[in-house]
Amino acid sequence: MASDRIFGLITLITAVAYIAAATQIQTNFFSGDYLPKLFPMLIGAVAAICSLVLIFKPDPDPDWPMARTWGNLLVAVIVLAVYSVMMTPLGFILPTAIAASILSYQISPNAKQAVLAGIGLSLGLFAIFKFVLMLGNVVAYRIPTPAKLWDAFSILIPFVGH
Repeated sequence: MASDRIFGLITLITAVAYIAAATQIQTNFFSGDYLPKLFPMLIGAVAAICSLVLIFKPDPDPDWPMARTWGNLLVAVIVLAVYSVMMTPLGFILPTAIAASILSYQISPNAKQAVLAGIGLSLGLFAIFKFVLMLGNVVAYRIPTPAKLWDAFSILIPFVGH
């Protein structure tokens, strides 16, 4: 019961910070580009409402996941953090295939199926983004220099720079 309220409070603080950060996005109202600001604010509002439900109506006997599940969640967070910084130096296809393969393996531990799912997801999403949604800024691949790889990884290391 107390754990739900603590989690709700942490989520509420995060949601308010997310909304505050979204208000700092510069948009041009006259051009109709209001979605870059509106969409994160809506996500923050939904998260705030959910956190208030956790605070005011907690589960009387919550079942927390086992240690293995927390380990899987930590691996997923690390994979997604590395994925987000590797998209710039490596392009879209390779980081997406690797991240999707690792996350697929966590869902169903069959290496061959996970790699095939990662490759298929990567190529399929690239085709959708590039050819269906016409997003011209999606780069298929890049050949990085060691300096660009270090710049990308250093974002994840606290107190290194940037």
